[in-house]
Amino acid sequence: MIQPVRIEDGLPDGFEALRLEADQEGHNNMRRLAAERSAGEPFFIALLAAYAGGELAGVGGLTAEPAPAAEPALRMRRLYVRPASRREGVGRTLASALIQEAFDQATLVTVHAGDEKAARFWEAQGFLPVVDRPWSHELRR
Repeated sequence: MIQPVRIEDGLPDGFEALRLEADQEGHNNMRRLAAERSAGEPFFIALLAAYAGGELAGVGGLTAEPAPAAEPALRMRRLYVRPASRREGVGRTLASALIQEAFDQATLVTVHAGDEKAARFWEAQGFLPVVDRPWSHELRR
């Protein structure tokens, strides 16, 4: 069973191992998340950890859309699932919980997929690719 939990302060136990795995894969999003949290800025509207079998399996966040948008918009950020937990619904669980929260506050949810693999993931969650926008994919309520 996958359990999403809201992160209120700091970072969850097991985060350093998750960050190291992300670094080894060449992803800097967990390093950036650690820096953002240590700076203490109120950056995230929501930040969730996902646990599978009692272990930290992934994290994901939601922020205000930093680019101008014609409607209320929020951005999905810093979603990462450790390799051993992929294809088990962890990413989908995090994305679904964050999308639900986003649609309570906005009509548009955006994401910037960093690569083709991420683009396929977001498209499987219902996001549509866009061009000429500061984001790569969007989902409308």
